[in-house]
Amino acid sequence: MGPLTTAPRPVAADIATQRLLPRETPLPMAPGDLRKSQVPDRVPAAVGPAVALRRGLILLATAALTGAGGYEMYRVLEVGGVTVLEAMVLALFLVLLAWVAFSFTSALAGFFVLLAHRPGVFAPDAELPAIASRTSMLLPTYNEDPHRLTARLRAIIESVEATNYGELFDWYVLSDSTDPDIWIAEEKALLALRQSVGAPRLYYRHRADNTARKAGNISEWITRFGAVYDFMIVLDADSLMSGQTIIRLVHAIETNPTAGLVQTLPMVVNARSLFSRVQQFAGRLYGPMIAAGVAWWHGSEGNYWGHNAIIRVKAFAEAAALPQLRGPKPFGGHILSHDFVEAALMRRAGWGIYMLPTLGGSYEEVPPSLLDFAARDRRWCQGNLQHLAVVPARGLHWVSRLHFMLGIGAYLTAPLWLLFLLLGMLISLQARFVRPEYFPKGFSLFPTWPAQDAVLAIWVFVATMGLLLLPKLLSLVLVWTRGSMRRQFGGALRTSAGVLAEIVISALMAPVMMIFQSIAVVEILAGRDAGWQTQRRDDGTVERRELYRKYGVPTLCGVAMAASAYAVSMSLLLWMSPVIAGLLFAVPIGALSAKPASGELFATPEDREPPPVLRRANDLSAAAHVGIKPALVELRGSAELLAFHLAQLPPPRAARPDSVDANLAVGRAKIDASDTFEEAAAHLSSREVFSILNDGSALSTVLQKR
Repeated sequence: MGPLTTAPRPVAADIATQRLLPRETPLPMAPGDLRKSQVPDRVPAAVGPAVALRRGLILLATAALTGAGGYEMYRVLEVGGVTVLEAMVLALFLVLLAWVAFSFTSALAGFFVLLAHRPGVFAPDAELPAIASRTSMLLPTYNEDPHRLTARLRAIIESVEATNYGELFDWYVLSDSTDPDIWIAEEKALLALRQSVGAPRLYYRHRADNTARKAGNISEWITRFGAVYDFMIVLDADSLMSGQTIIRLVHAIETNPTAGLVQTLPMVVNARSLFSRVQQFAGRLYGPMIAAGVAWWHGSEGNYWGHNAIIRVKAFAEAAALPQLRGPKPFGGHILSHDFVEAALMRRAGWGIYMLPTLGGSYEEVPPSLLDFAARDRRWCQGNLQHLAVVPARGLHWVSRLHFMLGIGAYLTAPLWLLFLLLGMLISLQARFVRPEYFPKGFSLFPTWPAQDAVLAIWVFVATMGLLLLPKLLSLVLVWTRGSMRRQFGGALRTSAGVLAEIVISALMAPVMMIFQSIAVVEILAGRDAGWQTQRRDDGTVERRELYRKYGVPTLCGVAMAASAYAVSMSLLLWMSPVIAGLLFAVPIGALSAKPASGELFATPEDREPPPVLRRANDLSAAAHVGIKPALVELRGSAELLAFHLAQLPPPRAARPDSVDANLAVGRAKIDASDTFEEAAAHLSSREVFSILNDGSALSTVLQKR
């Protein structure tokens, strides 16, 4: 790793005539390989007896709860003998109960951890530790709003500079944007940002070829510039981190030489719609307890969520290169959910993966509507199902394999829940319309009565719901017992009302998400690729036609379930009403939850008293809210921006006959056939403009037209 004096600096002073990139300082990435030997590259981070005991307690408690619940469910079904359908229901119940029990025991551990927790060195007013390492701040972006992007980035830069350690950080915006207008707007916004903050260490790089998406973007940066830096902090387009948090992260990994990655717990902020406000409230209230639980038993075998984490560059380069999976998409090709795999590969090489759930000062945003959330979830579903090919890789730690299985199970449980409900209804329909066979073939002294123990079934249901809801109530208890936190949430009564409302709203939306996730799993198994879409950040409103189209399937499922339940009995319809209501009213629920929502019901501490970095980012975003103009118009109107753009383009290469850019060829033909700039710009497609922006001579030709 290079010393402080070798940090890259631009050579020229005029930002309009230079490349806004440092000298290349390569750090080769080791080739990705899932067939690696069992022997790690270095001595693994040790797992102490305390962590081993914690894991044993979690697994033992999960097994005990699953066994007890499964036995009681067997007692419900075994009256008169267990039929084939009932055996299937019992098997599904065991799988789903194990999932619920595991989450419950982990959250319960988090409750006791936070109950005994004292802020200590992570208290907001605690003195900042000293650091000495070089750290790069990486902000990958893909067709995001450049003005909001640079507003958040400026807030982070100013917060870090205020710590007096700003000279140890370099800042990179790594663009994969394919929209030509957004690309040029990014360059314009970066020029303005660099002039505003006066930061000579703010760099920009645009990739014309988006190979391997975000993971490829990070890997390319490492191979070109990574050798100068000790650590890198990876951000998302909606990430926000305070300077104090960043300094504490650097100190945490500096003082632990076995650590390869340290993950923070990002809190959701800036929620505006009812859907996003519910998600923000739930994440802020329940998230710390859940994260404290998993960190308690994960130890050095934690996980990586792809952003708001600090990574040792050397460890990442040596161990975390991703292989391409065999076969066609959606299971083959580049790995979409790369973060889990990168963490597992680093742990396989002996580096520790840690989480600091109580650090604070780490923020992100959430999709504004259920449909936007489902669209993002669809991509994550495909990425997690790809992990089926990674689970058997050699040398992985068993906890890393468990992370993969939990991620896969997060999506497979949706169709399993749906199948569980359908089988239960099928048993009820069978009992109602199929003539029972009281005396089966062969000798039987007593008749076989097709019945279940209804009272015991209710108790099993109540116990299962208790495992689902008790962690939320325990989080509420933590708020009640902490005076400062209670005041931050607006008091015990308001927080309690928020929890009750969140439970009701989430219960109504859960069946819809069950259908969406089940459809996603079926589509992926059928070979449909999710692609790579830009995520909406602000407006969650959806056109009426889109509402009916997207929520049509859940609504039809609700109609079918309601009709089937009513055909059996009114009691069954009432019993299933929580699920059926969410499906029947999917369209109005989806429309209402996507609209802006105000008020104090779901207010969080960051709503009531925004931290300085969040307040600054929001002020800058509001002040910089401007439209995005066409790329060619922007370049034609600013000589400085044009010079900067041309300076960013890689040197021209001799084109091979088999690599002709068809969009560039068509674009050149349209330019030649046009008499004026306005005519040429009007006839060029977005892809043609993108190709022209990557070709200096073609760009000069179109801009020189009168």
